[in-house]
Amino acid sequence: MLPEPAVDTHRKHNFIVLLLLGLIAVASSDELDLLLTLKTSLSESKTKVFDSWNSNNSICDFTGITCDDTFSSVKEIELSNQNLVGSIPFDSICQLNSLQKLSFGFNNLHGFVTQDLNKCSKLTYLDLGNNFFSGSVPDISSMNQLLYLYVNSSGFTGAFPWAALENMTHLVALSVGDNPFNQTNQFPNEVLKLTRLNWLYMSNCSIGGEIPAGIGELTELKNLEMSMNYLTGEIPKEITKLKNLWQLELFNNNLTGKLPVGLGNLTNLEFFDASTNFLQGDLNEVKSLSKLKSLQLFENELVGVFPPEIGEFKDLVNLSLYRNKLTGTLPKQLGSWSDFNFIDVSENFLTGEIPPDMCKNGVMTELLILQNNFTGQIPRSYSDCKTLTRFRVSDNMLSGVVPNGIWGLPKAEIIDIANNFLEGSITSDIQNAKTLGQIFAAHNRLSGELVPEITKANSLVMIDLSHNDFSGKVPEKIGELKQLGSLHLDNNRFTGEIPKSLRSCDSLGDINMAYNLFSGRIPEDLGWLPTLNTLNLSSNQLSGHIPESLSSLRLSLLDLSHNRLAGPIPGSLSIEAYNGSFSGNPGLCSQNVKYFQKCSSDMGSISPVIRTLITCLSVGSAVVLVLLAYLCYVKSKSQGDDESRALKDESWNVRSFHVLSFMEDDILKAIKDENMIGKGGSGQVYRVSLKNGVDLAVKHIMNSDLGKQRKYFNKQKSLEFDAEVETLSSIRHVNVVKLYCSITSEDSSLLVYEYMPNGSLWDRLHTTKKLGLDWETRYEIALGAAKGLEYLHHGCERPVIHRDVKSSNILLDEHLKPRIADFGLAKIVQTDTSNGSTHVIAGTHGYIAPEYGYTYKVNEKSDVYSFGVVLMELVTGKKPIEFEYGENKDLVYWVYSKLKNKESVLSLVDSSIPEPYKEETIKVLKVAIMCTSKLPTLRPTMRNVVKMLKEAEPCKFLTIIVSKDDSKKETEKV
Repeated sequence: MLPEPAVDTHRKHNFIVLLLLGLIAVASSDELDLLLTLKTSLSESKTKVFDSWNSNNSICDFTGITCDDTFSSVKEIELSNQNLVGSIPFDSICQLNSLQKLSFGFNNLHGFVTQDLNKCSKLTYLDLGNNFFSGSVPDISSMNQLLYLYVNSSGFTGAFPWAALENMTHLVALSVGDNPFNQTNQFPNEVLKLTRLNWLYMSNCSIGGEIPAGIGELTELKNLEMSMNYLTGEIPKEITKLKNLWQLELFNNNLTGKLPVGLGNLTNLEFFDASTNFLQGDLNEVKSLSKLKSLQLFENELVGVFPPEIGEFKDLVNLSLYRNKLTGTLPKQLGSWSDFNFIDVSENFLTGEIPPDMCKNGVMTELLILQNNFTGQIPRSYSDCKTLTRFRVSDNMLSGVVPNGIWGLPKAEIIDIANNFLEGSITSDIQNAKTLGQIFAAHNRLSGELVPEITKANSLVMIDLSHNDFSGKVPEKIGELKQLGSLHLDNNRFTGEIPKSLRSCDSLGDINMAYNLFSGRIPEDLGWLPTLNTLNLSSNQLSGHIPESLSSLRLSLLDLSHNRLAGPIPGSLSIEAYNGSFSGNPGLCSQNVKYFQKCSSDMGSISPVIRTLITCLSVGSAVVLVLLAYLCYVKSKSQGDDESRALKDESWNVRSFHVLSFMEDDILKAIKDENMIGKGGSGQVYRVSLKNGVDLAVKHIMNSDLGKQRKYFNKQKSLEFDAEVETLSSIRHVNVVKLYCSITSEDSSLLVYEYMPNGSLWDRLHTTKKLGLDWETRYEIALGAAKGLEYLHHGCERPVIHRDVKSSNILLDEHLKPRIADFGLAKIVQTDTSNGSTHVIAGTHGYIAPEYGYTYKVNEKSDVYSFGVVLMELVTGKKPIEFEYGENKDLVYWVYSKLKNKESVLSLVDSSIPEPYKEETIKVLKVAIMCTSKLPTLRPTMRNVVKMLKEAEPCKFLTIIVSKDDSKKETEKV
């Protein structure tokens, strides 16, 4: 056969080229459509990532897009950390045939991830982490080419598809942590087959069981994190085979036993944290880990001498070993080699002197060595450590003079030197301590006068100088400390009058000036302190009358005993609760307190004309009040009839946080009186029934009404609305109420929630809607609510503090499953913790943590206290405030007063709970008692609360026949 003419060969080649170009053009056109579909599904709130995504540009020029070598097909989509909102159309994305990388991490994406994701079978890199997806992780078993898989902190629930990992033998990085997956009872063995892993992040994803010995076969691992789970047993010795590890995180589990022999062979380890477990033994295995930068083993049961070798660690910057049983001394050179940052070895049995050079490089922030047996002086070097924020050396045996500069540390937030043998005085440089919030200096040998410069430390909320040898007058300008919440000056030798300027301390809740030499009158101004809760001025030389203004206070403690007071005891203070409050004042008289002489009545000196005038004024006032009440009723009824119509006339802005099955008109037309189901300080609540049978709850806040009130309340309501939207819009958890959308106008604000048909826990425990809750149901409510709070504190990117946890804010769905609700006071913890205070006591009486009396620093432990009160409600069936507890007493006080013997403890249990369950309820009561510890530091975290509640799960009971007579039965545990 003759060859084809050359010209024909050339034509054929050109045809093929043109054909290929045409196919490429068609492919590019198809992929353009797919990318534009993605663009329409997402929106960005701050970035301009989609500006280049238009049909005028080549897809390879789109921001975040990388094409293959032919510049015709999409190889990578990199859109992480772009503030994207919306849901991903995986059915479109997975049609990109050359797609190998898909990265959407650190956005605000939501919705369910469909099974279409499994069609992206060529992916080598998948990142959906740090988003707000719903539902389970879909089937990903087809992705057997994956090298990197990140789904951490994505909001996924249900069971993780561990079996899918068997095909992913090439995985280099696996990150599945910080998701509320279903708890497993054993470690997923599929992970042990991923022998190429160098990064494994499985923290906070509900895995349980023992760490298997097979973990030692993952020898490529550099990072291994399995913290905040339910792991049990000992740390396997095989873990010492992971010679490449630079980080090992195992904190907050239930691990036991000693540190494995050979752990010291992990010579590349830089970060080691096995805190909050039940580890025993000594620290000998740690002394060879010379590259450590951070060593954290706090809250264990470790014993033995502190290894001197740790003092030679030249890279160590963080050391935290508190709440163990360690002995011996800290090496003198500890922390002197590097940019040492903090040390916390509190609550051990350490002795010797404080190492002097831990702030040698001038970057140390925290020195915490309280509750040990340290001796000697406070090294003078720390008075020059300008970076220190917390200086806590209390409860030791330190002596000598406190170095002057300590009082003036410019960034200090806490100076705690209490319970030592320290001498000296507070120096004038305290005026430089602009961030100082708390001074704990009680039970020392400090002396001298209280320098007037202390009033320049204007961030102070707590001053405790009790049980020292201070003398002289208290600075008259102490009232300039506007944030002061607690002032303890008792058991000193202060003289002069009590400063009237204390009236300016609007936040002052606790005053103790007992056992001093104060003289003069009790200032009338003390009675106008709005938050004063305790007042102890006993054992002084005060004279004159008891100010009538003290009657306006709601004091839990009042002690004016052993002074030189005279005259009548104000009537409202002449009650049994204050019986001992006035003893040792022979000049006092009372009509009610039998221990005092009767006061002569002055009422007879009032003329009949005055009496008649008083009577007329009283009757007239009553008539006016009745008329005002009637007018308010008529006005509110009229407003209610027109409310729905007025709402429709406004211009509305809708922000949705979930896929909506309704329109704004469906909501607006339902805002009328007959649909109102609740009314409170933050607005009315309406039930809205949609045509599809779904019920919603709508909170309506009338901004126009607020405008008629004081500006403060207007601003406060606006802030509460914003707080609730900001908080709930970003939360996805089965035990937190779902916020569908917000609908706002100039005059009104509406929040649309899922409807909870069984009302609140308060309703079911305490009101006419009371529904018999058996103990198993109460337990499930307690556990579910605890999980919701656990998620807020530990599962969000930034912790959310609710600040108003109470039974009326725990709603119940149709199955009595709990939801945390009402986030009007919620606070998202900021990176800058210096702003974590407020001048308004947040919360509800009976649930408020006691520290609010002396500091307004907001933290998660305040929520823990409030939740402890809820647990007490569930156990006892009682309200937080009841008359039987006594004047100014609450449920916590009442419970604590009954903790005398087994019988009195069992008497706390709600009588409606059957006898066989009462022993079970005590387990939960123990958790409640821990949660309501007076000191916040002694309260558990919500993660530990959940763990303890799971351990308190009630046993199931069966009724079995123990006699041939069927009427005789017995209840038995199984």
